Amino acid sequence: MTELDLRGFRILPGYLDAGRQAALVSALRDVVAQAPMFAPVTPSGKAMSVRITSAGRYGWVPGRSGYGYARTHPQGQEWPPIPQILLEAWRDLVSTARDPECCLVNYYGAGARMGLHQDRDEADFNWPVLSVSLGDEGLLRIGNTARGGSTVSHWLQSGDVVVMGGPARLTYHGIDRIRFGSSSLLPKGGRLNLTCRVVD
Repeated sequence: MTELDLRGFRILPGYLDAGRQAALVSALRDVVAQAPMFAPVTPSGKAMSVRITSAGRYGWVPGRSGYGYARTHPQGQEWPPIPQILLEAWRDLVSTARDPECCLVNYYGAGARMGLHQDRDEADFNWPVLSVSLGDEGLLRIGNTARGGSTVSHWLQSGDVVVMGGPARLTYHGIDRIRFGSSSLLPKGGRLNLTCRVVD
């Protein structure tokens, strides 16, 4: 496995092998059964093109009142535990001192994308964000710590892991598009992106 560095984003291609990818998809089915995916809405009232849910102590729940974390799903139930495979990846690549408190699950269907944004709803930016790609390939775009300027792009494949830490922790990034149907991991196609974060 050849590790890549793009503007401080640590990219580990194929970190999860086929067996662990399949096991993680199975674990995520249990997560979704307990905390169904929903369509998030931005504070401006615009619907996002991804569908989301979460696992862990907190879930990320955007809405008309702003972006932030909640202890419960919009339906009222607590979030299910973070799958063990993700905790093992976090302990291997980020830290054994503290586990993540949220795993945000984004599902990208055909035509879904994510505009350039910062992950800045957490209390302590010293903790990296760990991102796992499953399913169809997604075109990651990496910008700068302020809006504007040049960007670089990289196709993420199923099983790839990205660690955003240090100076890159507040870098703008997004997913421009996916290659729908490029992977057979998810029976109905699409891409899952799992981002693990320390919240408090």
